[in-house]
Amino acid sequence: MLYLLRKQIIFLSFLFTTLSLKAQKDVNRPDHDNLPYFFGLTFGYANMNLHTEKNPRFLQYDSILSVEPGSSGGFSAGLLATIKITNRFEFRTAPQLIIGGAKTFTYTLKYPNSLEAPVEKKTLTSTIFSLPMQAKFNSDRIDNFRVYVLGGLTYDIDLASNSNERNAEDLIKLNKKDYAVEAGVGFNFFLKFVTFSPEIKIHNGLTNIHDRDKDLKFSNVMSSLQSRMIIFSINIEP
Repeated sequence: MLYLLRKQIIFLSFLFTTLSLKAQKDVNRPDHDNLPYFFGLTFGYANMNLHTEKNPRFLQYDSILSVEPGSSGGFSAGLLATIKITNRFEFRTAPQLIIGGAKTFTYTLKYPNSLEAPVEKKTLTSTIFSLPMQAKFNSDRIDNFRVYVLGGLTYDIDLASNSNERNAEDLIKLNKKDYAVEAGVGFNFFLKFVTFSPEIKIHNGLTNIHDRDKDLKFSNVMSSLQSRMIIFSINIEP
């Protein structure tokens, strides 16, 4: 997944170097850290994947020879709300919507029927409302630059979940709700009127989002599915 985000990581490194050089001239927003709370906006890109665990049925029956989940990308937008705890620690929440992602599965079939190909690709659209609760640890501020690390729990709701559909067109069924842990690193650049903060996070689901249906051949071969994401964000705080 890091390979898939190589362009974003290169861009982040270039941005970090450029803004660091420009930020050393004047100290901007010197009283920002004295605010008890502040708000902002967040925009980002999420690379989505799934961790799978196959069901014993997969070994007992040979109609499906293999199944491979694929990765996809979605764009996110939301709000930021940060509360100062100490000079080092802050609590942050960032409700956001992740749009445009999809969960894909590629199946290799041994005995395809007349309507199927030997390799079948199934796609489930995904629109996720995410509500993270994060603790943030700040380094010392050096002129107009600061590094921070963060971690916490996230509650996700997949607004496009198909778990309530009866046959779901023989697709895998996914539950609507999920819990995840997040950890990441970011950089504060204190500009004249705003704080500009690129950050990257790893998002690992804790729950099994697979609503297994033993009557659906594309569903019964897997026991569990857990979400995985790498999220690149740009945060802007006035």
